[in-house]
Amino acid sequence: MTNPLLVPSPLPYGLPPFADITTAHYEEAIEAGLAQHLAEIQAIVDNEDPATFENTALAMERSGRLLERAAGSFFTLVSADASAGIRDLETKLSPLLSAHQDEVFLNRALFDRFAAIDTAACDAESVRLVEEYLKEFRQSGIQLDGPGQERLRAINAELSRLGTEFGQRVKEGMKSAALLLDDAADLAGLQADDIAGAAEAARAAGHDGKFLLTLIQPSNQPALSALTNREVRRRLFEASVARGSSGGSLDVLGLATSTARLRAEKARLLGFANYAELVVDRQTAPDFESVQSMLNRMAPAAVRNADAEAAALADAAGHPLEAWDWAFYSAKVRRERYEVDEQSLRPYFELDQVLTHGVFFAATSLFGITFHERKDLTGYHPDVRVWEIRDEDGMGLGLFLGDYYTRESKRGGAWMNSLVEQSALLGTKPVVINNLNITKPPAGEPTLLTLDELRTTFHEFGHALHGLFSNVTYPRFSGTSVPRDFVEYPSQVNEMWILWPEVLHNYARHHATGEPLPPEVVAKLDESRLWGEGFATTEYLGAALLDLAWHVLEAGEVPEDVVAFEDKALAAAGIAHALIPPRYRTGYFQHVFAGAGYAAGYYSYIWSEVLDAETVDWFTENGGLTRANGERFRQELLSRGNSRDPLESFRILRGREAKLEPLLKRRGLE
Repeated sequence: MTNPLLVPSPLPYGLPPFADITTAHYEEAIEAGLAQHLAEIQAIVDNEDPATFENTALAMERSGRLLERAAGSFFTLVSADASAGIRDLETKLSPLLSAHQDEVFLNRALFDRFAAIDTAACDAESVRLVEEYLKEFRQSGIQLDGPGQERLRAINAELSRLGTEFGQRVKEGMKSAALLLDDAADLAGLQADDIAGAAEAARAAGHDGKFLLTLIQPSNQPALSALTNREVRRRLFEASVARGSSGGSLDVLGLATSTARLRAEKARLLGFANYAELVVDRQTAPDFESVQSMLNRMAPAAVRNADAEAAALADAAGHPLEAWDWAFYSAKVRRERYEVDEQSLRPYFELDQVLTHGVFFAATSLFGITFHERKDLTGYHPDVRVWEIRDEDGMGLGLFLGDYYTRESKRGGAWMNSLVEQSALLGTKPVVINNLNITKPPAGEPTLLTLDELRTTFHEFGHALHGLFSNVTYPRFSGTSVPRDFVEYPSQVNEMWILWPEVLHNYARHHATGEPLPPEVVAKLDESRLWGEGFATTEYLGAALLDLAWHVLEAGEVPEDVVAFEDKALAAAGIAHALIPPRYRTGYFQHVFAGAGYAAGYYSYIWSEVLDAETVDWFTENGGLTRANGERFRQELLSRGNSRDPLESFRILRGREAKLEPLLKRRGLE
């Protein structure tokens, strides 16, 4: 059969024909795409005419389509449905793709053509395109001499290999660390659907008649808030935090230290004091000191609030508190102090209701878009659902794919990615995916969400809107192709609609009776809003500051004893707390060590939340869930991608620079 990736997909919006694509097809298409892209770039370089915007920048934007199409589909599977064959191919292809990136951005002749472009007659987006290309050339090492470039290529290749191996081990480690239990009595405190889910997970793993508590990516596991058996809580907690650091074939600490050394060397090679400064140079933050200053300002107040919460929990427990007790007694205090029982809320948060009458309803109310499930279109796995999104005038806007359930072939966490990016130049419309890791219930049973899963569903759809509403000319600027410390901002804003009265009333209904969530419960939820913020902020800041601690090191300072380094780094940052591990420890900090994604950039969640808190205030001041507000947010921010300075988009929306105070108030850190 002809390789379906070698030609544009015939399906609506360019959705890849996943059912027709084999692992061999991915390998063939990516290798062909690499060769084709280099040939296209060579044609730009060999053009004897003087460099112009059209024959250089536009030609560059039009190049690499086969590679993008094939790699986009392939890495979707790497994250969401990786077979052994896909994992092996990832190991083979990742260094090739890294080397290819170097071939492009260490091409002196190509750089010289971009540097020679006269942009005087260009529009603002076109001027920015040339500027961003020149910036990437410089940040990629174009200024280095021959030996320097060769060393940089070697570093990049090794970092690619290390990141791939780290990610694969973390995925396997999360699976192997799942807690297998023999007796249903050990699961006392969990809801019936959770127990049924644990039984189903055990059956699927070959342990009929037992119960398997699978893990999520962060340190804190959802079941810890409900399990009444303290010994089971301890085992689950220790299994979670020991991932990747207990020796054996799945230990990743050596990979992490090797990665840190190479990143430090790379930063020095490129003229930066450390890797954190290199990364921040690419972000919206003005400099590394500004990032550290914000985190350091928040840390003492976060720990102070966490200590106050710990005192209340110890009183409730009646015995000395351990880390595996925190979530359980926090839920108990929330129930007693605020009369909020998170477990009892889950029947009101059924996945289909949340999507159709919550997430989609809010988007329709704000933006006028409508959702039409396309059962004639399929994704890469039977669990994937496909919706066509249409604008208010009925015109097709793009496709949205939802992949909500956990499985062994999927990595942990939640994320959005694009299969097709919007571009007026290429005439493409967006195809975007949301991935979550919700435990799939037995057939015929409802999927009931925790508050955290509810929040994640809204959050990830905020990313999807950023991709779907993109309205830019050049693919380089499309959708979420913005600086890392800006990318979380639209998704965090979308969380505001979870408890917005019109939205909540529309979706929060008991899945069996249809009764709405009682108003007194909603009021209690709002009243309890700040409970647990001490823990949440301390946990997050622990991970963000640990990330930075790794990336301010010089190559010779990278430690061998990772656990001791973690303890020392957290203590030095003033964020060490005996009862609150960082949201991610080094052994499973996939954001940072599985590729460069959030390396030295995990701070971006809180940096983006400054803008988010300001924007929530803006929506509230201007009437909330209205079409006028939605249209302004869409036109001035969501549609712009990186076609102009993202902070300028924020300033135009808000009417001024962002202030830190709304975020401090939200988190109880004034």
